[in-house]
Parts: sequence; structure tokens; C-alpha cells
Amino acid sequence: MAWVYLVAAGILEIVWAFTMKQSNGFTRLMPTIITVVTMIGSFGLLSVAMRTLPLGTAYTIWTGIGAVGAFVVGIMVLGEVVSPMRVMAAVLIVSGLVMMKLATS
Repeated sequence: MAWVYLVAAGILEIVWAFTMKQSNGFTRLMPTIITVVTMIGSFGLLSVAMRTLPLGTAYTIWTGIGAVGAFVVGIMVLGEVVSPMRVMAAVLIVSGLVMMKLATS
């Protein structure tokens, strides 16, 4: 169950990163509220997952999901630039996540 909590925490991290961008420096009310609520949810789920999972594994997976997810949302929703180097960086992050998961099993 810890892995489910961790993945949910990572998804919420993607949401809060996106809505933080949409908040325009916390000057827009609704994106700011969504950012704060999803941050609290993300941290809460991460802390529950850390009851069982090692710190290094949980934190690495959480930040990796957030980083790669924000990268994908940035490209697909915000029209950010796709370059071979950025894609390779995302592939390396995902590779590290897979290795971390395998090392924890």
C-alpha cells in the first residue's frame, strides 16, 4: 500500500507544480488554493509512504514522478520546448526511478 500512497503523492506533486505555475507567483486565488491543498496532500501521502519505505527510496521516487510529470505537462499543456537533451534527461530520471524501485524490492 505504501507504493500506492507514494505514486499518489507524486501525482499530486505534478498537480501542485502545474498550478503553482498557473498561480502567477501566487497572485491568482484559485490556482494558489489548489497549489496549497495539493502540496499538503502530497506531503501527507509521502509521509505515510515513508512509514514503510526507506527515506532515500521514497523521496527519490516522489521527486522523480514530480519532475518527469511536470516535464510532460509542460510540454503537452504549456507548449514548452522539446529537445533531445531534455528528453534524454527525462529518460535518465525514469531509469534511475526503475533502478531505485528494483533495489528496494
